[in-house]
Amino acid sequence: MREIVFDTETTGLNPATGDRLVEIGCVELINRVETGNSFHCYFNPQRPMPYEAEQVHGLSDRFLSDKPLFADQVEALLAFIGDSPLIAHNASFDFGFLNWELRACGRAIVDLGRMVDTLQIARKMHPGAKHSLDALCSRYGIDRSHRVKHGALLDAQLLAQLYVELTGGRQIGLMMTETVVEETLVITTPGMTVTARTIRAIRPHSASKEELERHHDFVEKLDAPLWLEGVTG
Repeated sequence: MREIVFDTETTGLNPATGDRLVEIGCVELINRVETGNSFHCYFNPQRPMPYEAEQVHGLSDRFLSDKPLFADQVEALLAFIGDSPLIAHNASFDFGFLNWELRACGRAIVDLGRMVDTLQIARKMHPGAKHSLDALCSRYGIDRSHRVKHGALLDAQLLAQLYVELTGGRQIGLMMTETVVEETLVITTPGMTVTARTIRAIRPHSASKEELERHHDFVEKLDAPLWLEGVTG
C-alpha cells in the first residue's frame, strides 16, 4: 500500500484572507515503510512574508524571491502524490492550503476522503496529553534534535516515523521482500528536489550444494551432540 506523508509551510493561517503556501515536503511510504522517495519544493508566494510566520519557519522574502510559483510545479507535485492517501498532522490545515492553491491554478482539488489526520489519531490514543509534533516525537522516542525551525520536508520525515508508531509500530514493516533499494539523488528545476531510488533484485541467500555437503560432514564428526541426548534407536 502506497501512502504519502506531507507537511506545508505558509505565510499565515488562512488562504481565504490572502495567505499562501510557500513550502511542501512529501515522503513516500510503502506498507508503512519509508522508501526514500520524496518531493520537496519552495514557492514564491507573490506577497510579503509576515514577521510572525518567518519566525516559525525562517523563510524570508529574499529567500523565496527566486523560487518557482506553485503553478509552475503543480504537475510534478500531482505526479508524485498520485491517488495515494495523504497523511498530515492537523490535516485540515494542510489540505486547506493545498486545495486552495490547486483551485487557484485551475486544477481539481484533492478529495478529502484521502485525508488521514495524525492529530485526530493521537487525540484518540492519548486523550488529555499534548499532541504537537514535538510532544508526540518525545513520547515515542523519535529524534528531533536537528529540528530548529519548522521545515516541510523535515517535519514530513518526522511525521512519517510518528505515523508508523501511531498505527502499530515499526514491526509493521518487518517482512521479507523481493527487492532492495539503492538511493540516487536527482536535482531538477530550481526550488525543487526529488529523491529517486533505483530498485534492484535481492541477492539469493540459500546455501549451495557444496555448503550443505560440508555442513553434513561436519555434523557427522560431532561426538555426542547435545540435541541427541536421550534419543535412542
